[in-house]
Amino acid sequence: MIEREELASLIPHSGLMCLNDNIIEWDKASVLCSTTSHLRINNPLYKNKKLSALHAIEYCAQAMAIHGGLLARENNKNLLPGYLAAVRNVELNYTYLDDIKQSLNIYAKQLMAQGGSLMYEFTMYFIQEKENTVGEKIKVATGRATVIQMVEAG
Repeated sequence: MIEREELASLIPHSGLMCLNDNIIEWDKASVLCSTTSHLRINNPLYKNKKLSALHAIEYCAQAMAIHGGLLARENNKNLLPGYLAAVRNVELNYTYLDDIKQSLNIYAKQLMAQGGSLMYEFTMYFIQEKENTVGEKIKVATGRATVIQMVEAG
């Protein structure tokens, strides 16, 4: 497991704006992060003491950046800056993230990487514990995103 301090070194977000707390697992195709930052009242995305589920997209975009940072680090490079160019097929199953009291898991899978264009599918979910059984995955948000990386100078 990769903890918050190391995770934050992989992406351009810092301090409270680094929303994911740790990396549970990752490989060349995907990353699984987790967080409880949606329950922290000092979360910079809170508005009127609530955290809109629309911000699930930012959590997932940061997981994508974390994945890119891990891949870059593995190749002794730095993550190129990028921006979220498009999101599609987004489904939100909650209105507010802070209504969910469990830890959130954020899974991002790279579908395509060509030049500086990347496409990911993402899922945010939590585990609903049930007595005497394995917990059930409850989906919070799903979708696909396109990221465009800036061209490296030189």
